[in-house]
Amino acid sequence: MAGFLAYCAKNSLSPDKASPQQLDAFLWEIKRASALGPASLFRKMESLRSFYKFLAAEGRLSEDPTRFFKAPHMPQRLPECLSEQEINRLLSFPAQTFAQVRTAAAIELFYATGIRISELIGLRLESVNMESGWILVYGKGGKERAVPMHEAAVRKLKAYMALRGKTFAGCETAPEIFVGRSGRKLTRMTLWKDIQKLGAEAGIARHLHPHLFRHTFASHLLHGGADLRSLQELLGHASVNTTQIYTHVEKSGLKKAHSKAHPRA
Repeated sequence: MAGFLAYCAKNSLSPDKASPQQLDAFLWEIKRASALGPASLFRKMESLRSFYKFLAAEGRLSEDPTRFFKAPHMPQRLPECLSEQEINRLLSFPAQTFAQVRTAAAIELFYATGIRISELIGLRLESVNMESGWILVYGKGGKERAVPMHEAAVRKLKAYMALRGKTFAGCETAPEIFVGRSGRKLTRMTLWKDIQKLGAEAGIARHLHPHLFRHTFASHLLHGGADLRSLQELLGHASVNTTQIYTHVEKSGLKKAHSKAHPRA
């Protein structure tokens, strides 16, 4: 707001008397002078909108000059994902300690199913069918969905559960599968830190976080030929529009798909 007040003083303009056209002129001036991007411009607009809503609530305005504001076009940020080489390096790391085995099992399950961190740390043994390779998760809004997992994930989960049973033999533990050193339910922060630590030990240079594996799961499935509707079900998205962000394809992949599918290629 300091910039707007300075603009008003420079142009002998009372802020509570500014018209929509004068606000447009201010936004255009700061956009041009500072080369603001859409996100920065949007924040400026929201600041002005809040200011004039306050003045309106105080009864100092007859009309809100920001009522016709239109948000600038915001470029869609594509989700980052790991390469197959990076995920294979992580999944092949020789886990030895309890924390490493637990983290390796969590990463394998993230990548195998695309579930959210809240869904993973809330997972209970009765929600997992090791024999048929399915897990039952409760997503946003308490919505229930069944998600398949492949044999590699089952093996990692079994190895972790065996070590869990041995580590806490005779002790009372939380009903959740993933527990901390005390036997209580694993926290988000602990898992986040353990993933970063294991990534560093496995030689992964980039910053790792749980949601990165959800993005990787979705991108790799689409690249492998999965259809968007199935992916929507697996991810637990309420709308397929949310899932469509994963339909980005690298030019090299697009060229390869075109060459393979086109009759004249």
